[in-house]
Formats: sequence, C-alpha cells, structure tokens
Amino acid sequence: MDARDVDRISPTMILAGAVGVAILGSAVAARLALARQAGIARQRIGKPLGEDAVDADRIWRRRHEGPPVELLVLGDSLAAGLGAERRKDTLGGRLAKGLARRLHRPVRLRTAAIGGSESPDLDAQLAALPIGYLPHVAVIVVGGNDVTHRIPVSVSVQHLEEAIGWLHALGAGVVVGTCPDLGALRPVPQPLRAIASRLSRRLAAAQAQTAIERGATAVDLRRAVGPMFFDEPEEMFSLDRFHPSALGYRRTADALLPAVAAAAEEALAAMGPGAPAFAATSLSSRGHSPERPPEG
Repeated sequence: MDARDVDRISPTMILAGAVGVAILGSAVAARLALARQAGIARQRIGKPLGEDAVDADRIWRRRHEGPPVELLVLGDSLAAGLGAERRKDTLGGRLAKGLARRLHRPVRLRTAAIGGSESPDLDAQLAALPIGYLPHVAVIVVGGNDVTHRIPVSVSVQHLEEAIGWLHALGAGVVVGTCPDLGALRPVPQPLRAIASRLSRRLAAAQAQTAIERGATAVDLRRAVGPMFFDEPEEMFSLDRFHPSALGYRRTADALLPAVAAAAEEALAAMGPGAPAFAATSLSSRGHSPERPPEG
C-alpha cells in the first residue's frame, strides 16, 4: 500500500471496519455462549428415563364389536410415549383408548415413532411398516429434535409433506400435532430457551400450513396444551423435566383426540366397514415402493 492508498482511507471506512470486527466478535461470542448453554441443558436433562418408551402396541378395548380400527403413531420420543411408566399413559395408549371409546370399536395401536427422531426419519419409519399394512388414521408428532439439531424448516416440512402423501396413498386420515413450544423447558437456560421457543413456533406454523395444504388436520399443540406445560411444569413433565408425564400425555392426547376421531371416521367411511387391517396386495403391487414415499 503506497501513500496515495493511505490517503484514500476515510474515517468512515475505518469506523465501518471496526464495527464489522465488533459484530463478528459478538456473533462468535454469542455462538460460544449458546453452545455452553446447550451443554448445560444436556447435563441437566440427562437420560434418567433411558431411550426406549413403554411398548403400548396391542388391541385396545377388545370387548367392543367389529374389526379393530388401525391407529398408527409416527414421530419422535413424544409420539413414542417416553416418560410414561405405563402403556396406558403413553400418547398412543391414550389415543387408542379414547378412539375406541368414541367409535365403540376396538383399536389396534402400532407405534412406529422412535425417540430422537427428526422429520427426515419419518421416511424410514414408514418404510419399516409391514407390507400391506393399511392404517385407518395416522398421527404424526415430530419437530422438537429438528429445532435442537438445527434442521432447516424447509427440510422438515418437505419430509412431513412426503409422509402425509405416503399415508394418504394408503387411505389413512392424517393428523399432525405441531412442534411443541420448547420455551417450556425449564432446564434449558436463557437466552437459549427463548431462541428455542421462537424456532419451535416458527416450525409449528410451517408444519400446520403444510398439513392443511396436503389435506391433513393440524393440531396446534403450543396453543392447546402449551400453557399447561408453562404453568404446571412439575405436574406436566416427567422425571427428566423434558418429556411429558402421564398427565402431560393425557392432556396432549385430549387435544389430539377430536381430530383423530374425525379422521378415523372419514377413513372408515371411505374404506367401508369391513375393511381388513392388512391389504391382500403389497405396497409395491399398488405402485408404491416401500423404500420411498409415493409421488403426489
């Protein structure tokens, strides 16, 4: 740099450069602070419940007449029921009992949800279903791990859209429980908790819009049960203060059940009262590969 170049450097340019350096430094410091807070949250939560939920898959309310209604639950640990000590207190168990009571039919629950799952894992959960399995109604609850693992919203909703399309191709009614508000998680320190709350609300809004556009029913869990988790954390959360307690699952199931019952009734009417639990033909013979969702 010669003298002429030095002369061209104005005070404004120097100030702009200093501001840029300060902003970059602040961004790095904020990232490091949030990373430390995430580590604190993981340490506080731990894994006192293990990683496997209680197995609630069975036919519920066998005393009712008629073939069982097929209920499928997909998603993450909330959908799987981690935190419930008894199978009747899992989300699937609560929904199955409530659905059987409303329809006066037995309900066969199949839980494909796996703890730790993100929206991209819905593909694998669907691909793992038995060939020829035809659910009447499917419930999808996923999104919390998408937020904590920073999955782009566009990626999350793309996989949700594909899952809805796949389930509709099987003739199932679909209910999407949108991402809960992660701001209710007390073990997560501030400001990380506020950031997670904002991101989870953003994802939930995108999930709701996608579900509606794809012909599914969206249930806003933040509005339906979020205030209870904020106001009564000791009662609504389980031991790890992260997953719902039996009461938390009961309230969540209560919020979902009207939509689940309506979707099941619509699917049953379309299939006919004697629709079998398993189709005589496989998915591949219907033109769908079990390794990827159908188009459309």
